[in-house]
Amino acid sequence: MIRTNHAILHAFDFESGSAYLSEEELPLEDKQVKSYVQRHLRRISASAESRHGEFAEGSLFAEQLSQYLANENTFVGISVQVAQWFWEELRRADSVEQCDVLVAEFEDTGDMKVEGKVNEAELEAAFESSGKRWFAVMVLPRKLSFAHEVGGGFNGIYRHDGMLPSPTQKVASYLLVNEDTLDIDFSDKPRLIAGREVNVIADEFLRCHARASSKDVFTAVSQIVEEVAEDAGLTPALEVSRAKAALAEAAEREEMVEPVEVGREVFGDREDLRERFEQEVREQQLPEEVPVRRGVANRMAKTHRIRTDTGVEISFPSDLPDRPGYLEFTREDDGRLTITIANVTRIDNR
Repeated sequence: MIRTNHAILHAFDFESGSAYLSEEELPLEDKQVKSYVQRHLRRISASAESRHGEFAEGSLFAEQLSQYLANENTFVGISVQVAQWFWEELRRADSVEQCDVLVAEFEDTGDMKVEGKVNEAELEAAFESSGKRWFAVMVLPRKLSFAHEVGGGFNGIYRHDGMLPSPTQKVASYLLVNEDTLDIDFSDKPRLIAGREVNVIADEFLRCHARASSKDVFTAVSQIVEEVAEDAGLTPALEVSRAKAALAEAAEREEMVEPVEVGREVFGDREDLRERFEQEVREQQLPEEVPVRRGVANRMAKTHRIRTDTGVEISFPSDLPDRPGYLEFTREDDGRLTITIANVTRIDNR
């Protein structure tokens, strides 16, 4: 669950050279405004593609955020500082993109679910006990659209470039800072500034030490398991599904996953395979642990999909091969595989 405490929108017009910095927060009592903001916040906070990082020494934004958290600045005040920085930096790009900047502060209780009827006091207590506070900045690209113009017996068409991205649209450039730990999640796309490719958010604004995203680590771990299993004569599809199940299970216990532990879980008492796996992890310089939320892990690892050279596609729960009597992979003497699906009571067409 997400509760937005503050949100403000600053608008840029690079064609006219004007920045329209808001002096007031968005009216979150307006259900449509609140829904728009929260859907975007929910989407970026649950993204598996977010890279992780921590502030480097001398980060100006880290200092500004610390002042805000110490009540030495207002939310509107720090949001204007953020917007001014992005205005000056983005206008220097070789190819400018019309955009606005949305700044928000919110609380996220993760997968907490409220069942039955609860009063406002109970809901507040739930957030206070389990919610994490985040400071968010999103660069919202505006898109060109055309609309009809009606009046005076004539219907015309006019161009409009003030359309914000829909709540279901992915935002490429954003940052999230945990207000308690100052851990960072972010995403950005490279921009050309004076002929040089720059990652504005990570390299210039945050000045942070960046680490791989959860998705990058999950993909790398799956590829290593597949290679080790194939070289050892095992069934890669089976071992990769076990790796995914181990990742999902680890994320259920805590929000940090250790790639090395996944290898130990998959290859069990095969010490030679465990050592080979750990060697590959070191060579690819994967982090010792990666933060991942349960919802993200479920989306990436709960289900495993395979496709045979005969064109058959199968999707199954990652932990199903370790549950006897449901799914079996058998290698025949000639090297071919037989996949057996058992204990099925119903088949649905999709």
